[in-house]
Amino acid sequence: MDVAISRQHLHRLVKWEYFWLCLLVLAVLVVHFIVITQPSEPLFDEKHYVPDARAIVQEHETLRPEHPPLGKLFVASGIFLFGDNPFGWRIPSVVFGAICIVLFYLICRQLRMSKRAAYLATFLLALDNLSFVQASIAMLDVFSLAFMLGSFWLYLKGKYVLSGVSVGLSALAKLNGALALPVIFLHWLLTGRKRSRKFIASLFVAPASFVLLMPLFNFFISRQFVNPIDQIKTMLSLSGSLTFATTSSDAISRPWDWILRPEVMAYWYEPHYLGAISFTIGALIIPAVLYMAFRAWKGNNASLFGISWFIGTYLVWIPASIITDRISFLYYFYPTVGAICIGLGLGLSQLISIWQTRSTGKLRWVAISAVTVYLLLHVAIFIILSPLSTWWSVPFLS
Repeated sequence: MDVAISRQHLHRLVKWEYFWLCLLVLAVLVVHFIVITQPSEPLFDEKHYVPDARAIVQEHETLRPEHPPLGKLFVASGIFLFGDNPFGWRIPSVVFGAICIVLFYLICRQLRMSKRAAYLATFLLALDNLSFVQASIAMLDVFSLAFMLGSFWLYLKGKYVLSGVSVGLSALAKLNGALALPVIFLHWLLTGRKRSRKFIASLFVAPASFVLLMPLFNFFISRQFVNPIDQIKTMLSLSGSLTFATTSSDAISRPWDWILRPEVMAYWYEPHYLGAISFTIGALIIPAVLYMAFRAWKGNNASLFGISWFIGTYLVWIPASIITDRISFLYYFYPTVGAICIGLGLGLSQLISIWQTRSTGKLRWVAISAVTVYLLLHVAIFIILSPLSTWWSVPFLS
């Protein structure tokens, strides 16, 4: 009887919608905790943010005035809670990376994607190398992305005001978080413009929350209130001064290069942390966008949101780069990876539908083989690119 009851509970657990999501998040967290203490010194831009976090904790001052306060406070909170060590520096990023995975799945389901398509899209995002690495290290981007995804989810649920606040928080973590606003506005514009007055009003909530909350977060850093308008001017001035004409670095790249001529950025060598979109995603960016454009034209809302997401967080960088000459990096594509995964999840799910509806024939076996090989290849590339490969030699990386 006990065995039968246990089997029944296990069956219900497996049938629970979020079971596989929880399993995926747990697996990613395990990998994070395997590598979190290596290297034992700040890597890549941690060399900027870890000393800044130390200054916040110890001296109540910031060394990075070009960035808003919220993301820096999260890094500092890790040091405050867990000590000035690799675990303390990186654990906030790991936690927010897990939150990103959960929010992304909820967005997919809110877009009425099937469970299968949502799981496939989330699986691809969770095991994307760039997404994993950015959630592994003490940089600001993962905090900004978490609030950006939160704003998307709240918007899709019709909670416009809270969505606006979440956009403000995303920008308070890193200024690039403001790109959530054009994504939301474009999707709303293309989908019937429902509840116009409330939505338009909510658009002002994002900048208002950014300006009003900034002094509060700054107070946590410096124990004094700072004029937010003056700080915004300082951030824009310092950020705008970094141009391709004045900066020399092998790491900088133009936005179109991220897709047309992607290069691997070495964040650290042993263990290797690589700023690289997983090839199984990067090679299909253009096909995924074209597929979503076609499905959006046919009335698919998930595809329409994916296209809006792609335009708002990626395409805007192209004119911005040409007009301002402001330097940019491959990891600026990090907030856009989710949009591509939506298109790939929808496409893979459609291929699976083909083999389910055609019980015989070559097309069925082509579909089965294509999806299986693709997913296995995605896992293999993640293992090779991620810091896990420290335990064996990879010829092209050595």
